[in-house]
Amino acid sequence: MKKEIFALTLSAVMAAGTCSIPVMAADDTYNVGICQLVQHEALDAATQGFKDALTEEFGDKVTFDEQNAQGDSNTCSTIINNFVSNDVDLILANATAALQAAAAGTEDIPVLGTAVTEYGVALDLDDFDGTVGTNISGTSDLAPLDQQAAMLNELFPDAKNVGLLYCSAEPNSQYQVDTVKEELEKLGYTCEYYAFSDSNDLSSVVTTAASESDVIYVPTDNTAASNAEIINNICLPEKVPVIAGEEGICSGCGVATLSISYYDLGTATGKMAVKILKGEEDVAEMPVEYAPNFTKKYNPEICEELGLEIPDDYEAIAAEE
Repeated sequence: MKKEIFALTLSAVMAAGTCSIPVMAADDTYNVGICQLVQHEALDAATQGFKDALTEEFGDKVTFDEQNAQGDSNTCSTIINNFVSNDVDLILANATAALQAAAAGTEDIPVLGTAVTEYGVALDLDDFDGTVGTNISGTSDLAPLDQQAAMLNELFPDAKNVGLLYCSAEPNSQYQVDTVKEELEKLGYTCEYYAFSDSNDLSSVVTTAASESDVIYVPTDNTAASNAEIINNICLPEKVPVIAGEEGICSGCGVATLSISYYDLGTATGKMAVKILKGEEDVAEMPVEYAPNFTKKYNPEICEELGLEIPDDYEAIAAEE
């Protein structure tokens, strides 16, 4: 009976002069939930790029429920649970804690992460091969960590002690400093971990790190990014330079970074979302995407104050207006 109905329907369609069945109806609308861990330059740019990519494709047929967890992972869980209750069509999880909350909150709604450094670490996947294989995919902000170590060596070849400053509550920060430590030790540096649990003990940890280090390395770390001014107010008077994992941190307290465009990263995530919402791709089969370009950048103001000469192949970070 089903075959007969299909045949009649198909005949009617062909008689009408068309034989295409659109994936997306003209009146389809989409509600997308955005959970951003904390407000700072990099994550803000990723969210904006994501929204712009979807708006360019769908116009006013896509709406966003944009929520900021203000740096609290428990709030991420609350936000995700609300998205699930509201049956949103897709979730953007901006930063690792947001992704972890989304992974715990739903196995059905498509989830795209962005500004997540290493998905295998974030989701505790032992055999991660680039594709999560569930309702989760997204984009990574991982810059080549060996090249970040090489940058430190290029700028500070005579330094001996490198302080690795990071938030112990962020597993991807631990991953980055572990990797950079290994690379720096190959280059002859002595490395020491300086972990802070949250913004409350950041000042005391940075003070210790600045007193014991020739150079400090700060990975792509959301807590550090939100408190870069605190780091700068301690390290700059001590004349201790900071190599940063991304541009936002570098603009606040660093001398140089090997960075990506977080806006472009968000845009790439948005394009992935378009394919999912239009039914063109299955999120479970989409590999995590990585930023294609990395740029050496430096902070002119801090470099000048420290009397540092930066090689010509570094691009100056534009001062905020």
